[in-house]
Amino acid sequence: MFRALADSTRRQILQELRPGELAAGQIAARFPISGPSISRHLGVLKAAGLIRERREANRIFYSLAEERLALCIGRFLSAVCPEQAISRNRRQRTIDPEERA
Repeated sequence: MFRALADSTRRQILQELRPGELAAGQIAARFPISGPSISRHLGVLKAAGLIRERREANRIFYSLAEERLALCIGRFLSAVCPEQAISRNRRQRTIDPEERA
């Protein structure tokens, strides 16, 4: 996953997908690089489990796999700095549920 996130183009693709699903051509149109290069980047993101692919006729649509990204980053942070993870969990539990809404 970190290899996938290391590249600025792939991070930008993830940002482009934040509002919702996009077709491969729509993603490629947003970048000044070739279609095959975008396809390679999409392949890396898909292999890392950071995006999902849906086919409809001859079009491929991509969307974020937000829960996978959050889970992986959360696990990494918990392993690297467990005291901060515990502190975050305690703060979240002490906040009144009505305040979260």
